[in-house]
Amino acid sequence: MNPFDETPPGEQDPNSENRSPQQEITPAPITAPEGVPGLATEQVAPALPAKPAYPVDLAISWSWLHFIFFIIFGFASLLIVQGTMMVHYAPRKHLPPAELEKYLISNPKFAIGSMLIWYAALFFFLYITLSVLRGHSFWESLGWRKIKLREGQAARKPFTYFLWGCGLSLFVAIVSSQLKTPDNLPMEELFKSRETALLFMAMAVLVAPLVEETLFRGYLYPLFARSFGILPGILVTGALFGLMHGAQLGWTWTLVTTLVFVGVVFTAVRARTGSVFASYLMHLGYNSLISVFALLGTHGFTRVPPHH
Repeated sequence: MNPFDETPPGEQDPNSENRSPQQEITPAPITAPEGVPGLATEQVAPALPAKPAYPVDLAISWSWLHFIFFIIFGFASLLIVQGTMMVHYAPRKHLPPAELEKYLISNPKFAIGSMLIWYAALFFFLYITLSVLRGHSFWESLGWRKIKLREGQAARKPFTYFLWGCGLSLFVAIVSSQLKTPDNLPMEELFKSRETALLFMAMAVLVAPLVEETLFRGYLYPLFARSFGILPGILVTGALFGLMHGAQLGWTWTLVTTLVFVGVVFTAVRARTGSVFASYLMHLGYNSLISVFALLGTHGFTRVPPHH
């Protein structure tokens, strides 16, 4: 039985017209024992529990097996891309691992180029396996659809979600300013080179929201929500989103927890609206305000504060 061939509530079963009266399933009669007055001679067997009904935005064509292959492909392609570019851009002189890492991160062609190539590889895998081989629309199957209002929801323009993302960014900035964070986070290496910092900011606005929302809210969330439930799916997706940024933040758990919260908010908006487009606009607003603050605070990364 295909779990996605479900008849939505209120619609007629397409096979009902071809089913003869003799083929209808009826409960077997239960005959009362002789000599027992008042007992009904026939009872209706209890109905089997109905299959869970999923919203349209959770009607996906992939399974956990596809997810396993996706993870394997993701790790393998990351090693191949970074390994190849490391051989090409690494200095000829031998450097200790820590110094080599700093050197490569400060090189924009490696730091930004390797991520863009890896993102393209992940999208290529999803495009081939979800669209080409299955004949589905790539973007629509991954949740990129119009934001539709549900019963009881007030009308909101798409730009509203962008503004909400800006507000969330401001809230996180205020909270983070009160947290004690260590110096020399790995992410700070990106800002020691002005060219790398500018390219990173451009990627954070133009590329990261598109890629991360497609992968987390478009691909992962529906799978988790169907398997564990809506609320657990939101929490698991948000947690993975925060953990993905852990290495950049030096696994500073106060900062990682903050990004987990951000991921949960993005996923909740995706679940509420049924559209990745809504969470993408929030993510875009969130990253855009961070980039504006970074550019203004460093005068276009010409006055980067010294690191201890």
